[in-house]
Amino acid sequence: MSKLEIKQVTSKSDLIKFIKFPWKIYQGNPHWVPPLILDRKKLLDKNKNPFFQHGDADYFLAYKNNQIVGRIAAIRNDLHNKYHRDKVGFFGFFESIDDQQVANSLFDTVKDWLKKKGFDTMRGPANPSSNDEYGMLIEGFDDSPRILMNYNPEYYIKLCENYGLKKAKDLYAYKLEADKVFKSEKVRRVAELAAKRYGIKITSLNMKDFKNELEKVKYVYNKAWAPNWGFVPLTDEEIDYMAKDLKPLAEPSLVLFGEINNQLVGFALTMLDYNQIFKEMNGRLFPFNFIKLWTRKKNITWVRIITLGLIPEYQKKGLDAVFYWEILNRATKLGINLGEASWILEDNDMMNRGAQALNAEVYKKYRIWELKF
Repeated sequence: MSKLEIKQVTSKSDLIKFIKFPWKIYQGNPHWVPPLILDRKKLLDKNKNPFFQHGDADYFLAYKNNQIVGRIAAIRNDLHNKYHRDKVGFFGFFESIDDQQVANSLFDTVKDWLKKKGFDTMRGPANPSSNDEYGMLIEGFDDSPRILMNYNPEYYIKLCENYGLKKAKDLYAYKLEADKVFKSEKVRRVAELAAKRYGIKITSLNMKDFKNELEKVKYVYNKAWAPNWGFVPLTDEEIDYMAKDLKPLAEPSLVLFGEINNQLVGFALTMLDYNQIFKEMNGRLFPFNFIKLWTRKKNITWVRIITLGLIPEYQKKGLDAVFYWEILNRATKLGINLGEASWILEDNDMMNRGAQALNAEVYKKYRIWELKF
């Protein structure tokens, strides 16, 4: 049997190998979107990513016959444990050749790491948390991922199941087609009635007052999503960090705030699917690829509704329909008729009913796996 070794990432050169390994797995795959190498460096950098102010991670590479054949991260998220009062640790950034021995060794490495730190459950993939790229694709392999969503080979399901990982929760991605939504009299009626009854005012992001606009996001975010399974509050530093990354790509007309009687009640973040451009960049923004972000922008055909939340006292009142209606109207004005609403927990009945009322269909599913020990 070939010798298999698991080695911890301990140097900058190791980290580059960790970042670049997926190119081996997805070579020739027409649906994979290479991540920007600069972004991955920053995401994994414990001195730059504010996640590491309340968490920790170690990265590991699997070698067989001196060739890299897999990678994984072992992750501790103190905010998760504090919020949920549990002993759950995480794995993330999992990639492996189609070899059960390799996958087992990678998962064992994380399990042992977590056990030593007092955890009793391994959950993932989280890259590195539920506020980042989250979940493993289990349905919808014939399409590229939308921006900030994962993609992986179908055989990963088998590797996880054979190891003994069980389903913790599935996440849904809905496909919205503007024509189908606008044909729904029910959605139109609900949106109009809710808007009239509550007098909600929808405004878009003011880039000239970005700092104050960001404070509005902070106000809504942790209130709106707090009841959700697996939710981890975002710190101010994390929101600032994400905003700095997304600001150059933001389409102000698609970043919406809802106010009732001058009180902020909701927020929706919709992004153009820049993955359609990143796909051509092969992980590199420079020296000239960054120009494509502007020259190819007009060719983008999808948007992704990343977050749509209302503070608890304004939920279940039809106001989400107001946001959806507004988002799709604005997207069509940009020449975009396709949208993805993701991700939505399989048992989030309110959000699932809302999406289904839009004549949307679940066209991709992602899984969060776990192992108790």
